[in-house]
Amino acid sequence: MSGEILSQSEIDALLSALSTGEMNADDIKKEQETKKVKVYDFKRALRFSKDQIRSLTRIHENFARLLTTYFSAQLRTYVQITVASADQIPFEEFIRSVPKMTILNSFDVPPLDGRILMEINPNIAYSMLDLVMGGKGTSVNKVDNLTEIEQRIMSNLFESAFEHLTEAWGNIAEINPVLADFEVNPQFLQMVSPNETVVVISMNTTVGEISGMINLCIPHVVLEPIIPNLSVHYWMQNNNKEKEPIEAENIEKRIKHAPIPLAVELGNAEISIEDFLSIQMGDVIQLDKKIDEPVIVKLEGIPKYYAQVGKSSKKMAIQILNEVKGGDDDE
Repeated sequence: MSGEILSQSEIDALLSALSTGEMNADDIKKEQETKKVKVYDFKRALRFSKDQIRSLTRIHENFARLLTTYFSAQLRTYVQITVASADQIPFEEFIRSVPKMTILNSFDVPPLDGRILMEINPNIAYSMLDLVMGGKGTSVNKVDNLTEIEQRIMSNLFESAFEHLTEAWGNIAEINPVLADFEVNPQFLQMVSPNETVVVISMNTTVGEISGMINLCIPHVVLEPIIPNLSVHYWMQNNNKEKEPIEAENIEKRIKHAPIPLAVELGNAEISIEDFLSIQMGDVIQLDKKIDEPVIVKLEGIPKYYAQVGKSSKKMAIQILNEVKGGDDDE
């Protein structure tokens, strides 16, 4: 009852029943405290947690970005691919959801068991095929009578695209995708049993003016050995371990090559404006330091070292003697 909205007449009837003793408030409380039984469909077993599904979504969002870059370069046209949803459903339900005639690429992913299925909407597939063949990207759905040449071109295109899954999955598993089968009728697929739980990653795809879906079907048997790697803690920890050394190394390289202004202060002198205005070539200005006294070396205007003046290979040079203590304490 807590989830229902009662009308005024229902509220009045309830209050009347309580006042006349037909209903007991304690009985209502007990009824609310009683555990509610939920219907569980064993054919639709949920074998992945929400946390694991979120991790798979993030991983394949990266895969979608890689595919966008790859197809844009190969087709030389506007391509946009984004993840629309990630769901776990029985394999039979997935097969019923795809068109009767479509483009199906089945991939082995050693060292993991099982296969991953990539389903491409025929409109998208034929638009890509037309662009590869030098056309404008128009789509004519004739998937039921593909020629061997068209099938081969499509297979090569999507096989190269699927190689980017290796990079996308780099944080959870090292895989080497290999195209195992090309099919157009989903009824002929014998990947897993109909009741096997699969994760379906649906990606919205736009190629020029043509839009459609690309679906990835990943059976539970493929993900089972690496399910612990799908936790957010593992994924973020592993991601940081790989990036931190690389980022630190890049920062170190850039810092080493950063230019720093260095100046040597030989000494100071005070003269009048009249003397300054009358300075001529050959005049000598006496400084407040003796020739054998150390000079100050400044970095970015900050005193950093003591040094002595000399020559090296007939060029003016300085030799560092000591560090200025407290020279940058205020920075």
